Amino acid sequence: MSNPSEIQASASPILPAGAYRYELRRAGAVLATENARLAVGVLEAERVSADSMSRLAVEAALDATGSVSHISLRYVANLFKRNATYEADGENFRGSVSAMAGRNEIVIKLGRFHEVEVSGLVLFRALIVARLRARGQLRWTGRVAVIDSSTLVAASLKQNCRSAGDDGLRWLYEPRMGDAEEIELDDAGRIVRRRDDRGTEAVLLAFTPAP
Repeated sequence: MSNPSEIQASASPILPAGAYRYELRRAGAVLATENARLAVGVLEAERVSADSMSRLAVEAALDATGSVSHISLRYVANLFKRNATYEADGENFRGSVSAMAGRNEIVIKLGRFHEVEVSGLVLFRALIVARLRARGQLRWTGRVAVIDSSTLVAASLKQNCRSAGDDGLRWLYEPRMGDAEEIELDDAGRIVRRRDDRGTEAVLLAFTPAP
């Protein structure tokens, strides 16, 4: 795995393809690590808590515009397990969540740009911002299909994002009413640092470009 000084760019129309490694911290303590891979048509991510007590694994298929067309998720905490799958179906996002208590079917509306994210996973947020920048927008408000990272239940939430600097590398993001994040990008559009109003910070430790 590369070290931070070896972070380098890789050509991609939306976001650099390759392997990403993030560390989530609060007050200097490591909370979790996120390893992700972005390739043509595929986004894979895994987040493991620092105590190894919980693990989230995600595999998403992306269409030509970078929208999530299908996603599978697995969450494990102690002896508890959940699985979920979702599919974009026109203007709807359809899926099911399976756990020991049974199976729940879920249908929600997609927003205008069919944005989907898994809460807390950096690369999904990076993809939304990259698509926003590709459209040439400095400010955006829209609905996002947000999948909770522990329950795996999806909900349609209104989110806001705006550029906070003339260079286009600093952004302010509101994932839901009353919450706020500061996002820093590098010149290639990768999120190198994300900090929310509760003091949780995600930092890019390494990036290995796709061959």
